[in-house]
Amino acid sequence: MERRQYLKATSITATGGLMTLAGCSSSGTQSDNGDSTSESQHTTDSSGEATGDSNTVLMVTEGSQYYFDPIGLFVETGDTVTFKIRSGNHSATAYQKGNGPASVTRIPDGAQAFDSGTLSERGATFQYTFETTGTFDYYCLPHKTLGMVGRIVVGKPGGPAEGSMPPDGKVPKSETIVDNGRISSSDFSR
Repeated sequence: MERRQYLKATSITATGGLMTLAGCSSSGTQSDNGDSTSESQHTTDSSGEATGDSNTVLMVTEGSQYYFDPIGLFVETGDTVTFKIRSGNHSATAYQKGNGPASVTRIPDGAQAFDSGTLSERGATFQYTFETTGTFDYYCLPHKTLGMVGRIVVGKPGGPAEGSMPPDGKVPKSETIVDNGRISSSDFSR
């Protein structure tokens, strides 16, 4: 049995309200006799900086480049993804018509749209639990027109994001994300 716990204090905006969450990640497994063991899932971004667990997406400004790293991520239904500021001012905002400046919907039917609001402090995080299976395309509010977009596939590809690219940039194909688990920005050729 796998379990994730979040312990680090974080402020986020979710569906228009401000809330405080706990956030830090670790995963654990439970043996047949009920004992728990802990397994850490740490990853690094393209610069070698630790991102936390495998479900962390960094939001990055590097010179005149603005990007999510990884740009493509596969998670299971019910998993929580942490969006974390590495540098700059960014948001993680789902493509749903009327959610910020989005003019199209690119999340599965019945899914709740997410919007972190603009985060500016290095290390600030926003967490979202993906409860609906399918493909979620998202963007950064301040850098949408500069191509700062990302894709998360939950469980299996599906929904209005399939078969085309977001209107503001390119992301990996869903099948490639499923096959690889995560696609770093440095490994993705636009």
